[in-house]
Amino acid sequence: MQRPDNPLWWQQPSSSERPTLTPELHQKLTALRQHLHAHPELSLQEKSTAAFVQDKLTELGIPFVSGVGGHGIVATLTRGHAQSRVGLRADMDALPITEDTGLPYASKNPGVMHACGHDGHTASLLGAAALLAADTSWSGTVDFIFQPAEEGYGGSRAMVAAGLFERFPMQRVFGFHNWPGLSTGTIAVHDGVVMASGGRITITIDGHAGHAGMPHLTRDPVMAAGHLIVALQSIVSRSVDPLDTAVLSLCTLEGGTARNQIAGRVVIGGTLRYHREAVKDTILEAIERTCAGIATSFGVKVTPEIVIGVGVVINTPVEAGLARLAADKVQAELRRDLAPSMAGEDFAHYLSRRPGAFVWIGNGELRDGAELHGPRYDFNDAILPVASGWMAEVAKAALASN
Repeated sequence: MQRPDNPLWWQQPSSSERPTLTPELHQKLTALRQHLHAHPELSLQEKSTAAFVQDKLTELGIPFVSGVGGHGIVATLTRGHAQSRVGLRADMDALPITEDTGLPYASKNPGVMHACGHDGHTASLLGAAALLAADTSWSGTVDFIFQPAEEGYGGSRAMVAAGLFERFPMQRVFGFHNWPGLSTGTIAVHDGVVMASGGRITITIDGHAGHAGMPHLTRDPVMAAGHLIVALQSIVSRSVDPLDTAVLSLCTLEGGTARNQIAGRVVIGGTLRYHREAVKDTILEAIERTCAGIATSFGVKVTPEIVIGVGVVINTPVEAGLARLAADKVQAELRRDLAPSMAGEDFAHYLSRRPGAFVWIGNGELRDGAELHGPRYDFNDAILPVASGWMAEVAKAALASN
């Protein structure tokens, strides 16, 4: 295996030492992360981000394949003769959010922001690659998955469809997400469900437009929408078992162009989240039933469209154990008592095909507006050593366990 010449990428260990993320490497990764933060790209548009990652992999001397499922990259390290193979994943895309941090490395792309920490995930995976490249203690193959389009645009699905597991036949896959509100550097490992499955809801109400002063000659979709929103928000509280977990949030409402005209159409948009497939079925049936009732009551046409996206993120037992072992190796505080989140993660698409685990790494204190997807969010560079170290250690633990 070729090794890079750039001394900032690693500390060459003695034969008795395990490579660690040195202050020099931490500084380098921080600079890389902040560069990515300043140059965010939306889902499906990560061309420059992918080129940047490829440059850093080239510096490391790690071979890679680009263009996997769009702008996806898979880099591969093989050492020794073991046949074991494991995947590590980071996402690369940003969000259509205007940044309000005032940081010197704030987004230079107006209206686009790394508001979920994918810049930090990418830098952490590069750090893990650097650590594993310098470490002679392991044997097997590690695939580093740099994924595009996680934010609702099917990046994991596209990479799988492009033959990810056939071209890179990893037996297990691991990843992490930074977690604001969890103590800095703490690693949370769930037994079972980690994050929710989700779907996009679009409900179109078609009525009959007309003069606002003659409403009896119209079929008012705005009034129907008001009743429908109230009715739909009662589904979780009245149709779902209280011991189950579900969210149905209606977040957008579009309709009308003039204050003196009753509109002809209203479109409602929202999201659905759940942890069990049976709950999904209950909610979908209730949405269809409620929409049909409102249509009859107000003489309008109501068309619900629900597109289920990511699945439920569920850690498999053995791999959750390996994740905890890796947390111990990097001497991180371990939490096993956190409830699953109703946020979604398309890492679920990998876990539906391979065993693995997805953990949270604490981003530190939760500040107003600095939560995930908030305009004042920023990835905490202090957790880069824990994140990179954990990814390297979980890969080695998985290879050794095979």
